Amino acid sequence: MTTKNALKTVFLLGLLSAILLVGGQALGGRQGLYIALFLAVIMNFASYFYSDKIALSMYHAQPVSETENPQVYRIIGPMTQRLCQRIGIPMPKLWVIPDDSPNAFATGRNPKHASVAVTAGLLQLMNESELEGVIAHELAHVTNRDILTQSIAATMGSAITSLTYMMYFMGGARGDDEDSGGGILGAMMMMILGPLAATMIQMAISRTREYAADASAAKYTGTPYGLMNALQKLESYSKRIPMNANPATAHMFIIKPFGGGGMMKLFSTHPSTEERIARLAAMR
Repeated sequence: MTTKNALKTVFLLGLLSAILLVGGQALGGRQGLYIALFLAVIMNFASYFYSDKIALSMYHAQPVSETENPQVYRIIGPMTQRLCQRIGIPMPKLWVIPDDSPNAFATGRNPKHASVAVTAGLLQLMNESELEGVIAHELAHVTNRDILTQSIAATMGSAITSLTYMMYFMGGARGDDEDSGGGILGAMMMMILGPLAATMIQMAISRTREYAADASAAKYTGTPYGLMNALQKLESYSKRIPMNANPATAHMFIIKPFGGGGMMKLFSTHPSTEERIARLAAMR
C-alpha cells in the first residue's frame, strides 16, 4: 500500500466522520450529535466482529480444508499456503461459493481472523498463474487491513443514512435554542446530500483499496501477468454469467458484480478493469 493511497484513505474516512458528526448536529442539535456518535460506535463494533460471518453465510460459502472439500483444497490450499509464507501472515480459512459466476473476496477483521472465498466458477475458469494472482490480491486486502477499513466506511455510511431517517421521524432540527442544529434548511440539505455524499466517499475508498491490492499482488507473486490475465477473464465472463450479489457487499469482490458508466462511475465500488490492467502493465 503506497503512502499516497494510505493518505487518501485516511482523508476519505475523515470526510465520512465529518459528515456523520456535522449531520447529526444539523439534524438534531446536541442530541443529534450524541445519537450519531452512538450509532457509529455500535455499528462499527458489530461490523468489526461479525461482518465476515454475515458475508460468508449470505453466499452459502462452504469451508475448504483437507477434510472438507478436499478436491478444492488441492487446487487452492498449497498455493495459498506458499503465498502466506512468502508474505508472512497466518493461513486464512478457505471457502468455496457454489456460484458459476467467477469471483472472489476476502473478509475478516485482521490476518489472524481472515477468510478467503472463491466461487466455483472462478476455479473452473482460471489457470494456475491466474488463480495465484487472484488469491494474492485477496491476501493483499488482508495484509493491508482493507477489510476493516471498508467495514468502517460501510457502517459509517449506513449510520449517516439511518441518522437522517431517524431524526426525520423524530422531528429533528425543530428547536430554537443554542443546542439546536442548523435549522430546517440545514436538516433538509443533510437528509438529501448526506447519504449521497457518504455513498460517493465509500465507493472512492473501495476503488483506492483495489489499486493498492493489485499492486501488492504483483509484488507477492513476482509478476503482474497472472493477475492481468485473470482480470481480463473476469471482466468478460462475469458479464456473461452475472452474479446475484447483494449491493451491500459489492465492494468485497475482486471484480464488481454490477456495471455502470458515465456518472455511475462515481458510485462504482471498483475502478475500471482497463485502468487496473494498465496500471499492472506499467509495473513490468
